[in-house]
Amino acid sequence: MRFKAILNYLVPKGIWLRRTIMLFSFIFLDYLITVIFCKYPSAEGNVFARSFMQKYGIVLGLTIFDLLMAIPLYAILCVDSHLVKFPGRLSTIIELLTDIGLGWLVAGAHFSGAASWLWDSSSMISQTIGLVIYEVATVPSLVNSRKLFLSLKSFRA
Repeated sequence: MRFKAILNYLVPKGIWLRRTIMLFSFIFLDYLITVIFCKYPSAEGNVFARSFMQKYGIVLGLTIFDLLMAIPLYAILCVDSHLVKFPGRLSTIIELLTDIGLGWLVAGAHFSGAASWLWDSSSMISQTIGLVIYEVATVPSLVNSRKLFLSLKSFRA
């Protein structure tokens, strides 16, 4: 029984599950496109990923690198979804800021990494496009959430 309760904390709940799926789909997109288009490790722009690819081979090195980078993110999303509770007004602000931060740092960066193999543009443009795609996909679920307070009346003291 205690083991089952612990397992419940390993899956993000509520809106965090959707965020987790979206973020990991951006990570997987970057992984898949890099594996397909990267012919030799020196072509990889990320020096840390490149060092794993040189040591273990392209596919295994990139897999190890992505797993090592994704595990802390997954742990943060799980802990945040189960343990962090904010009051209604503050929750709305924190949820929106979290979406923008995760969208820029994770989804945008991985979209930029994937796009760099397909088309030549500045990383700022690719990262912004990744952020916009992430926000378009996740914000509607936040808006439809019952705990969201968007009216100005709810922000007044």
